Amino acid sequence: MQELDLPPFEAKLTQSATNQPLIWDGLRRKHVVLTPEEWVRQHVVHYLAGHLGYPRGLLALERGLRYNQRQKRTDLLALGPTGQPLLLVECKAPHVAIDAAVARQATTYNQTVGAPLLLLTNGLVHYCWQVDFAARTNERLNEIPGFAAAVALAGP
Repeated sequence: MQELDLPPFEAKLTQSATNQPLIWDGLRRKHVVLTPEEWVRQHVVHYLAGHLGYPRGLLALERGLRYNQRQKRTDLLALGPTGQPLLLVECKAPHVAIDAAVARQATTYNQTVGAPLLLLTNGLVHYCWQVDFAARTNERLNEIPGFAAAVALAGP
C-alpha cells in the first residue's frame, strides 16, 4: 500500500481464503478487506488515538445514519466525553482528490450527525474545519486538533 502523510503504524495484514488482502481493525475487532480507502481510515484511527489523544472507546467506524430516506455510513466519528459527536471524518483513497464534491458529501452527512469539527482526508491531503451551525459558517483550521483541543473548540 501507498505511503501516506500520516505516521506509520504496525498494521496486522493477512489474506482471506480467496487471497483478498485483509487488515486487522482494532475498533471493529475483525479483519476487513484492505482497500486504499481502508488503508487511509486505519491510518487516521491510529493517528487520532496514538498521537492526538482521542480515546479509542470514543471512535466509531462506519456508523449508520439516515439522510433523505437513504441509509448512509460515516467513515469515522470521534465522540466527545459525554458521547456527543465531536469530529466527523470522511476518508477517501489516496488517488481521490479532496474536492468540492467530497466536501459536499461530508457536510451533507454532518447535517445529520452535527459534529462541530469536520476532517476530510485522502491520507496525503487533510482539511479540517470547525463548523458553527448557528452562524452557518465553517472556519478552516491549520491542523487537526488533539482531543482536548477539539473538546475545547466544541464548547459547551
